[in-house]
Amino acid sequence: MTPTALSLFDTMARQQRPFQSIENNTVGLYACGPTVYDYAHAGNLRTYLFVDTLRRVLSLNGYQVNHVMNITDVGHLTSDADTGEDKMEKGARKQNKSAWEIAQYFEHAFLADLEQLNILTPTTICRATEHIQEQIDFIAQLEEKGFTYQTRDGLYFDTSKLAEYGQLARLDKTGLEAGIRVDMAEKKLATDFALWKFSGEQERQMEWPSPWGVGFPGWHIECSAMAEKYLGEQFDIHVGGEDHIPIHHTNEIAQCQAKNGRIQANYWLHGFFLQLNKEKISKSGTSLRLEALIERGFEPLAYRYLTLTGHYRSHLSFTWESLQGAQTALKRLRNKVTKLADGGQIIDEYQQRFFQLINQDLNMPKALALLWEVLDSGYSSQDKKATALFFDQIFALDINHVEQEKVPEDVMQLALQRLAMKQQKRFAEADKIREQINQLGYQVADKGDKFDVSAL
Repeated sequence: MTPTALSLFDTMARQQRPFQSIENNTVGLYACGPTVYDYAHAGNLRTYLFVDTLRRVLSLNGYQVNHVMNITDVGHLTSDADTGEDKMEKGARKQNKSAWEIAQYFEHAFLADLEQLNILTPTTICRATEHIQEQIDFIAQLEEKGFTYQTRDGLYFDTSKLAEYGQLARLDKTGLEAGIRVDMAEKKLATDFALWKFSGEQERQMEWPSPWGVGFPGWHIECSAMAEKYLGEQFDIHVGGEDHIPIHHTNEIAQCQAKNGRIQANYWLHGFFLQLNKEKISKSGTSLRLEALIERGFEPLAYRYLTLTGHYRSHLSFTWESLQGAQTALKRLRNKVTKLADGGQIIDEYQQRFFQLINQDLNMPKALALLWEVLDSGYSSQDKKATALFFDQIFALDINHVEQEKVPEDVMQLALQRLAMKQQKRFAEADKIREQINQLGYQVADKGDKFDVSAL
């Protein structure tokens, strides 16, 4: 079977484009990783779930994926205007630990979250603090080409020297300058950004010598330098969250255009935010950790299921009710799959339709709906199971996992209330409680004056 050709929505082109790799069977994929000054929240993790889905789709299409992800452990300031404090230094004070300690601690916590969500480990994980020389070398070449200027607080990229600056975000540079409200300090233009910041008189734990003075790299330079080191001057796909479009990725592109004369990635993909009460979940506001979901009785893959119900280029509203619905659906899905017999063949009709959906810009909501259609089809039990497990190479929901769980206490209490209602001949109320139990992913089987409760 020849699968439908893969096409992806390229933010740079503002349209879906057929995917063609630089090398026939390999893909260079660079993903912007976390700034490890705090725990990741659910909104962050949605982006990494999107990246994992992309990687799995590429692999299923026969590509060998070289997946590189950075760890920002220095240089990310609290303001995108190159002002404020380094988030790592601020986090260190908050935690009463060294910046190096919190970087290691929160990196480990982040990687543990990825593992619980069945997110594949990147081929290469690279840390900004371990690539200081590469960043200095990159900046030096920008300086040689005349794209930098120095102020009292650092070395800056001069965006006026690059006519194509802002193409990714379709920035109105004139409008930005006219409406500027940030502290410009000695920057020439609002769009100029720091390549190297000087420590000055402030006390810092993370600082290095450079040709321009003791200090630390700007946030954007690390990705340009490390992507080039591990993937070359030009590679296939660069991914990140939608917030990276106007500043971080725009500045990465500028650095690479200035140094190498071309944009580093052929495709730019961006995942959209999770929303809580119609607002972006952010570390500066309401934070929702994966651990918080687990503490409320949800398994991590229920959250993965929830993210699959929305397209990566659309905002996804998070509510406890929607997560409960996802967990219930996942339990029902596993219950159906584990009851099917082994030894079948992948159903060709559904395999073709599956490729059509996942290869049209990762249409996971429709692909997930197709899985349910397979399970409700008239094909043999064995073939349905083989097809479902083929789909799960992309979904990564462990759908063949046999649940060995204790019925939650709140479900048992509802079952007892229902039994009492029946004994009192209050059958309408008993039926309503049965519906509540079903909505929680369980069913009640009556056995005289007793009952059994099991997962749907």
